Amino acid sequence: MTRNLLALSALFLSICITVYAQPMNTLSAQEKKEGWKLLFNGQNLTGWHKYNGKGTPASWKVEQGTLHLDVPTETGNTPRDAGDLVTNASVSGDFEFKAEFKLKKYTNSGFFFFVQEEPKYKKIFDSSLEVQVGDDVLYGKTVPHPHYSGDLFGIADVRIQETKPLGSWNQLHVTMKNNVLRVVLNGYTVQEHNLNSADWKQRVDAKKQKDIPFAKGKFSGKIGLQDWNTGVWFRNIKLKTT
Repeated sequence: MTRNLLALSALFLSICITVYAQPMNTLSAQEKKEGWKLLFNGQNLTGWHKYNGKGTPASWKVEQGTLHLDVPTETGNTPRDAGDLVTNASVSGDFEFKAEFKLKKYTNSGFFFFVQEEPKYKKIFDSSLEVQVGDDVLYGKTVPHPHYSGDLFGIADVRIQETKPLGSWNQLHVTMKNNVLRVVLNGYTVQEHNLNSADWKQRVDAKKQKDIPFAKGKFSGKIGLQDWNTGVWFRNIKLKTT
């Protein structure tokens, strides 16, 4: 019995090492075969630019393989080179998106999908759908309209709260297939909506977002990361289109 337990323990350890040995911001052989692409290479911001602008704001820093939005706790009157980031390339049709994010106290950020860059959309959220991420304890209690990580901001709240403690890495998986949008947070499905359904239309109309392009069925655009004057970290940002 003891010998069998030792053998099983060794096998489990081997599997764990195999699973976690893959370096950050890389694709496994299986991912490459399936068609995944890296959106963040872990070294620089190639493939990204400031929303409705050029270049990338200095507040977005690449540190030890992570993308860090560095916002000082006390900014005073010192101006900050800030702004939301968007991908250079647009996404059209069905897709899968994966990313990891790490939060700290006060973090308020998000992932944007179906982003349209046009002068009439002054802010990134004027044209896109946001998957909220942030300090659930803080924003779930102290703001007039509570919001939690995984919320479709202004449209639908999460079914369950599944963020990890501040300072831990969270895994986000967003899929769009046959007009069904699914959001999985740390392995739990927290959102699932048919974007052609009457329920979705009612949600969008109720939140006064009926004029946003995605509300009219335009399910294409760029992917964005939010700068909302609070620090956040990202890594392993990947996309697969079909």
